[in-house]
Amino acid sequence: MTDLELLALADTVAARAYAPYSKFHVGCAVLARDGRVIEGVNVENAAYPLGVCAERTAFSRAIAEGFRPGDFTVAAITASPCGGCRQWLPEMGVERVVFRNAGEVKTMTPAELLPESFVL
Repeated sequence: MTDLELLALADTVAARAYAPYSKFHVGCAVLARDGRVIEGVNVENAAYPLGVCAERTAFSRAIAEGFRPGDFTVAAITASPCGGCRQWLPEMGVERVVFRNAGEVKTMTPAELLPESFVL
């Protein structure tokens, strides 16, 4: 699957987001090394800080399904990742991130998105 095909899949799943407050639907499609794709969408909550980003939904779902950090090659996201998700990306061992920002498709490594990320 190409990066653009994965981004198109993220576009498709974004329609399933639960975003009644912001109306900003985000989709994420993560490609695992074994070829499987794990999808996620943002899920908002009336108590705003309790919402979940599409990236975190996809990775949480992947971990629940038995994947581990390092099992992922690409994360395709319909929007530029927030700061918190930029920490998730290197921790999950993603090699590259494809996303839209200001109408352009960008491809970056997690280190480029978040230099000097936190390491425990």
